[in-house]
Amino acid sequence: MGADYLRDLFASFGRISIQRMFSGFGLYADGTIFALVLRGTIYLKADADSIPYFEAEGLAPFGYDTKHGRRVLTSYWRMPDRLYDDPDELAKWARRALAASRNKAAERKAPRRRAKASAKARKPKAKKTKAKKLKAKRPGSARRQQAKPRGRSRT
Repeated sequence: MGADYLRDLFASFGRISIQRMFSGFGLYADGTIFALVLRGTIYLKADADSIPYFEAEGLAPFGYDTKHGRRVLTSYWRMPDRLYDDPDELAKWARRALAASRNKAAERKAPRRRAKASAKARKPKAKKTKAKKLKAKRPGSARRQQAKPRGRSRT
């Protein structure tokens, strides 16, 4: 699946750019990734609003196995085969995928507010005494001084 074929396939959607990544391509619209092409299969970005459309088609998300044997599922779902022959319907799915990608990007950029803990829940930090600070800086220094006498011994 080459770049020219992908541009022709998504022509009804609009202009796309293609970048190599992993063992395939990333498809971008206005600098936002909305699809992956891996091993000759197109996967569209999905979110909570669009996942039911993929499930209704009997499709599953892209997944891979880690080197530790864990299965990881992504937010990219296999594009329905019927869309390869229906450019207008493909454009609708691509717009949904682009919206999902933009929504996810907006979530990441939004500042997160931490809930303030009540005054009762906060515990004051324990203060270290000067002796504890010295011990923390030079662990074992007292033992070394005892083990090595200074100067000559007079016996």
